[in-house]
Amino acid sequence: MTEIFGIPLTVVFGQLLLGLVNGSFYALLSLGLAVIFGLLGVVNFAHGAFYMLGAYAAWLGLDLWGINYWFALVLSPLVVGLLGIVLERLFLRHLYKIDPLYGLLLTFGLALIAEGLLRETFGSSGQSYPVPDLLTGATDVGFMILPNYRFWVIAASLTICFTTWFVIERTRLGSTLRAATENPKLVQAFGINVPIIVMLTYGAGVALAALAGVLSAPVIQVSPLMGSSLVIVVFAVVVIGGMGSIMGAILSGLALGVIEGFTKVLYPEASNIVVFVIMAIVLFWRPAGFFGKE
Repeated sequence: MTEIFGIPLTVVFGQLLLGLVNGSFYALLSLGLAVIFGLLGVVNFAHGAFYMLGAYAAWLGLDLWGINYWFALVLSPLVVGLLGIVLERLFLRHLYKIDPLYGLLLTFGLALIAEGLLRETFGSSGQSYPVPDLLTGATDVGFMILPNYRFWVIAASLTICFTTWFVIERTRLGSTLRAATENPKLVQAFGINVPIIVMLTYGAGVALAALAGVLSAPVIQVSPLMGSSLVIVVFAVVVIGGMGSIMGAILSGLALGVIEGFTKVLYPEASNIVVFVIMAIVLFWRPAGFFGKE
């Protein structure tokens, strides 16, 4: 049997594929964070909380009203996105013209409030969310038996990520969004309502986090701690790709998921810190990240 560093090749490929699944979650979560920072300049530390709220919205919808997974994919991001819009109108809009540190502190406080409320209501133990019937079962890919739902996560995440990149970077709507954040007075002179655009942009970034939460619900336990345990890694991914760079967030998320999976094969003890080691190296070598602007 062919081996790499004394490890069977089938084990290596299997772990890399599972790393790609994690990378898909990293990419989708990092995408929403990059959209909010790149277009609004807000360091949204509540991103992990919105991810968690998306998963809880799907779980509660199924438990209380029988809303299935496919409807939850649409309804949960809409509900959480509307919550994000309300928070933006009430709090964040007052902080755009001052130091970004205030936005970070505010969103960090909002994240703690959301986590505390859900922990008080549902406890700290995780809740299971079933895999939809259409995606049950597994596929033999030659070197491992991969659950079909994992395939779906990779395909859905990549489709959403690159569609979002295309809309922002290659369409008239994306040009308007970028112009509204770079020169709001000029855009306002053309009759475009800039505050509405800013509000909807924040809501869209929050909805992307909630969508990632729905996708992750059948894979991991839905719990109040699921966001806080992931948001630090996602921030590291965004820093490595370049703060505000959408393509950087996508590619860095996918690459770091694969690297993390490969590290679990070679040296499992380092798999929890390899992302942060890479972040430290990138910050030393290129502080703006791979795709960021100096």
